[in-house]
Amino acid sequence: MSRRVSVDGMADAIMEELTKYSDLAADELKAAVKETAQSVRKDIQASAPSRTGKYKKSWSVKTVKESSETIDLVVHSKNRYQIAHLLEHGHAKRGGGRVAARPHIAPAEQAGNEKLVKTIEQKLKG
Repeated sequence: MSRRVSVDGMADAIMEELTKYSDLAADELKAAVKETAQSVRKDIQASAPSRTGKYKKSWSVKTVKESSETIDLVVHSKNRYQIAHLLEHGHAKRGGGRVAARPHIAPAEQAGNEKLVKTIEQKLKG
């Protein structure tokens, strides 16, 4: 797509095109972040320890802040957040000894970071 622009209007034309690209890129990045957050939630749920299933089902994605250019999402345990770190890192038992760690959050976070980078690269390349 080409159009003729005078030398005086070149700066405005360039800024207009950059603004269009910026809006498109922001929308694509927001979509990639939302998709990755859901993926991380599913990974955590799949690998979370499950005695009754309540902890496993408690994971959700919450939008903390969203503007026209940015989005902040948090993957968290809605009502079982008190035991997340105990299960992830292990803990001492009351009578002595330790309960083994069951890492399920850190691997999902790492996989999510890698997936987000790949998804952003794919969406911006077009």
